[in-house]
Amino acid sequence: MLLARTAEKGFTPGYQRHKPEQTLLYQIIEHYYPEFQALMEAQNRPLPKYVQQEFDEYLKCGRLEYGFLRVRCESCHDEKLVAFSCKRRGFCPSCGARRMADSAALLVDEILPEQPIRQFTPWMACSRAMQEQLPRVLSFPFQLRFLFASYPEIMGKVLGIVNRVLSTHLIHKAGFTRAMAQTGAVTLIQRFGSALNLNVHFHMLLLDGVYAVDRYGKIRFHRAKAPELKELTQLVHTISLRVARFLERRGLLERDDEDSYLTLDCLDDEPMHELHGHAITYRIALGSQQGQKVFTLQTIPPSKAESSVSTRVANIAGFSLHAGVAAEAYQRDKLERLCRYISRPAVSENRLTALSNGNIRYQLKTPYRNGTTHVIFEPLDFIAKLAALIPKPRVNLTRFHGVFAPNSKWREQVTPAKRGKTKKLPEEEGSEKSPVERHAAMTWAQRLKRVFDIDIETCNECGGAVKVIACIEDPIVIKKILTYLKRQKSGLRTIKSELSLLPEERAPPLDSLFT
Repeated sequence: MLLARTAEKGFTPGYQRHKPEQTLLYQIIEHYYPEFQALMEAQNRPLPKYVQQEFDEYLKCGRLEYGFLRVRCESCHDEKLVAFSCKRRGFCPSCGARRMADSAALLVDEILPEQPIRQFTPWMACSRAMQEQLPRVLSFPFQLRFLFASYPEIMGKVLGIVNRVLSTHLIHKAGFTRAMAQTGAVTLIQRFGSALNLNVHFHMLLLDGVYAVDRYGKIRFHRAKAPELKELTQLVHTISLRVARFLERRGLLERDDEDSYLTLDCLDDEPMHELHGHAITYRIALGSQQGQKVFTLQTIPPSKAESSVSTRVANIAGFSLHAGVAAEAYQRDKLERLCRYISRPAVSENRLTALSNGNIRYQLKTPYRNGTTHVIFEPLDFIAKLAALIPKPRVNLTRFHGVFAPNSKWREQVTPAKRGKTKKLPEEEGSEKSPVERHAAMTWAQRLKRVFDIDIETCNECGGAVKVIACIEDPIVIKKILTYLKRQKSGLRTIKSELSLLPEERAPPLDSLFT
């Protein structure tokens, strides 16, 4: 609301360092992470290197003590220091918010064409106990969540199955075959739930139609009708059968006359498996209450089950598919908001509270049907939940399918960036840049202004242009600069305090009084 009001007045706020050391999340990690790391090593379960790097880099994110840029106004020479960020993908709210906005801008400006887009969210239902708490949004059963979190290659294969089923249905519904037409999709993989639980699920942005070549050799878009409940039910049934067959071929699924179950004994044992298991099943990972359910707080009355069922949600055999959110071709702002939502960071600092007994209270984004609004963590268990959310290195959390895939022959013709496999011709001087070139040429300061309406290229004091004059990384130089600024700030406070002791100013005596 404040941003909207300032925008209406034509005022763009200037850059101010967010000071992570003053946030509750930073203070919790700084205080309890060393103890958590030592406890894991004492249990002969040392944290993997990528998890340690995530925590170590977060503790340096936004801190001037670990390096910064010096920016100076070219007019009044006013200077500011801009600290470096960690750029990690786990739980850092600042870098997560920046990545959220950058990903949304990339998808809207370069990838997704001005055609109708529909979000498909495939889930697999969880246990009966969790179904009572999650009436509208279901997630993977804990076995599959564990499998996807610990073994990303299996998750990628399952995602490929889901994409092929949905794209084939869309092509056939538009009246074509896979040899005649293609569709496109972008999948953003989320690893977290509202309660900081490990919940791997997919958000797929599918074209609400297909591309096909007409008789003149040009690619045309053909829109398909919105899916009905009967169609979604059939899709869920097909997905469940194909995923089960895939897992059975890989030796991960055993079937008998009465039931089917996953066999994970053949998989490698890693130190993070136990943390993943507790984070998936809402259980305490460390301490005297290890293995028990996480404490929850119910502050509102339980809600009654809704009698009406959405026509865009299908559930069958433990699988669920939601397709009720769509954006028309002209609704680019809505599409960008949707992209930001599905690429949002895992942790919200506004929902985090420290209790008087030392525990951590985290508010749910949406209350459960049984009235649960908060979850309570012990500090070490809270750190364990954050560690479980960290993805393995070199695992892409954004996947492109169909005409949006990097190797697609049609990508250059259908995407706004016009970037594909064909060779680029040399640019002519004075020619207009394409969207991808404008995005690549966009500086960090320009992205900050676009996303958060914060202008770092304009001086707050005089309105002049600001530019980077130095990159400071040497610890000795950093210490000297920060010490000097600290003394200067202390001196200003001393001067102000001395001035406050002086008597108030008064006007000079009038000459008429002495004549």
